[in-house]
Amino acid sequence: MIDRVRAFEPERLVAEARVPEKSPVFEGHFPGFPIMPGVLMVETMAQACGWLVIARSNFSRIALLAKVEQAKMRGMVKPGASLVVTAELVHDGSGYAVMRGQLAEGEARVAEAELTLRVVPYPSPDLEAAVRSRAAQIGLAA
Repeated sequence: MIDRVRAFEPERLVAEARVPEKSPVFEGHFPGFPIMPGVLMVETMAQACGWLVIARSNFSRIALLAKVEQAKMRGMVKPGASLVVTAELVHDGSGYAVMRGQLAEGEARVAEAELTLRVVPYPSPDLEAAVRSRAAQIGLAA
């Protein structure tokens, strides 16, 4: 979901995500009035939060979504929308990172949530290589 990382600081990451014009998900959500499902809005925030955790660990660990709290969908996101995704660290320790995610379209905040991620070693070298490759594609140096 993350297309490009705009900025990375130790406790904050800002990224861009473009919603595709066409996707099978829009066929049922909703016919004649396509909007991005809330679960995909949460997933977009979770991915940005995950990239922040991965970069903070110097790409030595991966972050897996463990919990979503206080999720609020404040607006509708239509196909073709260009979103700014912000991830901020709230707490990091004991194998978990608590993050605050936010989606905005232009100046309008469209979603926010508190996300907890489980931080673990990569389960395989292939996954680590794939994560490092994707990080380079989106502009997050490994």
